[in-house]
Amino acid sequence: MVNARISELGVPYLHFGEGEPLVLIHGLGEVKEGWSNQYELADQFELIIPDLRGHGDCSRTVGISIPNFARDLIGLLKELGIENAHILGLSMGGAVAQEMYRQAPDLCRSLMLVSTFHYFPQKLKRLLFNNRKEKFEDVTKAGKQTEFLAHMALYSWNKTLMDTFSHYFRPKHFIFLESLKMCLEVNNRSLLPEIKVPTLIIGGQYDSVLPVWIQASMHKLIPHSEFIILRNTGHLAKLEAKDRFNQVLRRFLNQQKIAV
Repeated sequence: MVNARISELGVPYLHFGEGEPLVLIHGLGEVKEGWSNQYELADQFELIIPDLRGHGDCSRTVGISIPNFARDLIGLLKELGIENAHILGLSMGGAVAQEMYRQAPDLCRSLMLVSTFHYFPQKLKRLLFNNRKEKFEDVTKAGKQTEFLAHMALYSWNKTLMDTFSHYFRPKHFIFLESLKMCLEVNNRSLLPEIKVPTLIIGGQYDSVLPVWIQASMHKLIPHSEFIILRNTGHLAKLEAKDRFNQVLRRFLNQQKIAV
């Protein structure tokens, strides 16, 4: 069992493993322990796995924003004396990873952007979120928020996966809505063409939360990026296709070692 620590800025985090530093950033409503399927990467990498502000064990609930999430993690890496690290972000965590590159590009050795986004035009906001808002409020009142979101996020609805999702998806209602609102304000269209570090983009074939064509658009904007679609997965390939997902990460990360 890995014990969590708390940074000077109040960020709870897991820190273990040996090798090049690798930061794993969770998505909206998740907690750091949701990366448990990726703990095995500690045999090659020094893992830093934080709770974002307001999420999981983090008691800081003011200033919820993508830029502040990034500042917290940049501060954590500086506190740990890490000069640069591989940055992996899932969903909202992918937006945080992009923001970390904006604020501190030298801190980012590579980027892995998984089932994530860079911009939501108005029509897409209505399609993906506004049309679901009323339903989301109804299921929240009925106490079925996690079940509803599990069916959105997962392609395979077997009991084991549903239970795992429920264990690691622990949204706090206000933080969830405030974080979602901040996601809708992200606009990295001008940032992506400026990214100069090796970048891997991963999409899930049947992702209904952030459809794979969003990641395809990101791939077109980021010079020399690599784009992979994981077949028969939804929004959370890290759960649904653990072995394939981890294998893709190892291959990409080991390529960066070879290139150095």
